[in-house]
Amino acid sequence: MSEPAGRSVLLLVNRSRAAAEGVAEQLVAGLAAANIEVRVTADDEVGSRLAGVSVIADAGEAARDCELVVVLGGDGTILRGAELARPHGTPLLGVNLGRVGFLAEAEKGDGSSVVTAIISRSYEVEERLAIDIVVQFRGEVIARSWALNEASVEKASRERMLGLVVEIDGRPLSRWGADGVICATPTGSTAYAFSAGGPIVWPEVEALLLVPLSAHALFARPVVVAPTSVLAVELVSESPAGVLFCDGRRLIELPPGARVEVRRSGEPVRLARLHTRPFTDRLVRKFQLPVTGWHGAPESESPQ
Repeated sequence: MSEPAGRSVLLLVNRSRAAAEGVAEQLVAGLAAANIEVRVTADDEVGSRLAGVSVIADAGEAARDCELVVVLGGDGTILRGAELARPHGTPLLGVNLGRVGFLAEAEKGDGSSVVTAIISRSYEVEERLAIDIVVQFRGEVIARSWALNEASVEKASRERMLGLVVEIDGRPLSRWGADGVICATPTGSTAYAFSAGGPIVWPEVEALLLVPLSAHALFARPVVVAPTSVLAVELVSESPAGVLFCDGRRLIELPPGARVEVRRSGEPVRLARLHTRPFTDRLVRKFQLPVTGWHGAPESESPQ
C-alpha cells in the first residue's frame, strides 16, 4: 500500500508590498512546522528567497496537486494567482496587502490565523463564475482568453471614440459611440464595472453584466442578463482600433471590424473562505461605508 502524498500549498508574493516578506516568512515557518510543503514559482522574487520553500520552474504546473494557492498582495496579485490556480481546480486564498483587496479573505495581521486554518483545513470553498472570451476578425478566431472579473473593450487612443454595436443572444441591442464597454461577472461587479457606474451583484447571483464606458447614446444603461446569455461587442468597420483587456492583465489588439464574444465559462475559479460573514458586511468593510445610526441586530446575531 502506497504512502499518501504529502500536503502542499503554492505561495505567491507581491514583491512591491513592504509587508510581504515578513508575512511570507510567518506563513512558511508555520506551515513547515506542520510538514506542509510550500511551493513558490521561480519568477517570484520574494518567495524564491525564503528558506524552506520548493521553487517550481514551470509556473503553469506549480499549483498541480496543491491544496491551496495562497496569495499575499492586492486584487491584482490575486488575479495572477487565479491564472495559476484555475487550470488545476485549486482553491485560492488571498491575504490583502493592498488598499481594498476585495477578493482577499484575510488581512496582513491575520498570518497566524491563516496558518491555523490551512493546517486544520477549516475553510470553505466557493465557486465563482468566470467568463470565456473569443475574438473574431473576418470570420476567423484570432484570440481566446478568459476572466474572473471582466473583459473590457476600450479605445486604443484618446482622440476618437469607438464605434460599437452591442449584441445579446444573437440580437443587436444598440450602437454606441463610446470609450468602450465592460462585460463583467458578479465578482467583477465591485471592480472596474463598479467604477463605471455598474450595479453591485451579490456573488451568489449567477449573471453577466454589460456596462458602457462613457457612451454617447440615448440608451446607455448597464444591463444584467442571464448566465446562459452570450454577449458580443463588434467594432464597426469605420471605428478606430481598440484593445481588449481581460482582468486588466491580458491585452488583445482589436482591429476595426473585430468581434468579441463573451459567455460563461465551464471552468470556474474556486475561492477559499475563512469567514461566513454576509456579503453586506464585506461591502461595508471594504468600502468603509457609513452605517452609524443602524439599530438592527448586532453583528454576532446577523444572519450567516
